Amino acid sequence: MSLTEQLLRPLLASPAKPLITHYDDQLGSRVELSVATTLNWAAKTANWLVDEFDVEPGDDVAVQLPAHWQTAGILLGAWWCGARVVPEPNGARVVFIGPDASVDAPAVAVVSLDPMGRGLSAPPAGGALDYLTEARMSGDQFTPLSPIPGDTPALGSSTVDEILAEARARAEKLGLSASDRALSTLDWTIPDGVLDGFLVPLAASTHLVQVTHADPAKLDRKRDAERTTTDLG
Repeated sequence: MSLTEQLLRPLLASPAKPLITHYDDQLGSRVELSVATTLNWAAKTANWLVDEFDVEPGDDVAVQLPAHWQTAGILLGAWWCGARVVPEPNGARVVFIGPDASVDAPAVAVVSLDPMGRGLSAPPAGGALDYLTEARMSGDQFTPLSPIPGDTPALGSSTVDEILAEARARAEKLGLSASDRALSTLDWTIPDGVLDGFLVPLAASTHLVQVTHADPAKLDRKRDAERTTTDLG
């Protein structure tokens, strides 16, 4: 079973429950995603990766994006179809980058990072694809063509089983549970930032309040407003 299915399966009983609240202090935005909405974006991404790039279990997908609600859908979609998430483009089926970045790779998906989920205002250059505009047209449900074995590479050099076990162990050490709300300002670097800042709370079914481009002067107000119970960093 894929990493995404194992992480989200315990949450499916409460699809309307908020799962990720994303702040971008640079833009002054706040976006809240439920379990169902997160699952929907993951499914669309997985379908798009398979249909557009022929991604198969074990294939590399490079993600060069900040901690963001759109990044969450991309990561979960990649794992759902069995891809390994890596930081560098070499050999990757597709490279996901932000709107102000550039990369020399055969297949590039540009992510607008628009807080309201709008695509790019103009087509990307060099034959790159507009991820949000393209993936939005993909299916809302996804089923892998074949089961994803636990020894499939998932994040950096770690397999599905290894990453899941490590995320659960770290969540247990922190005492995280489904009743917690965790505030994080961690960057989702690959692999450590993604593990600590995204997979650890997800493994505990903890509501993640992620702050990107954090303004330290505003964090206490966010803790109060979001009723967070712990800080991840």
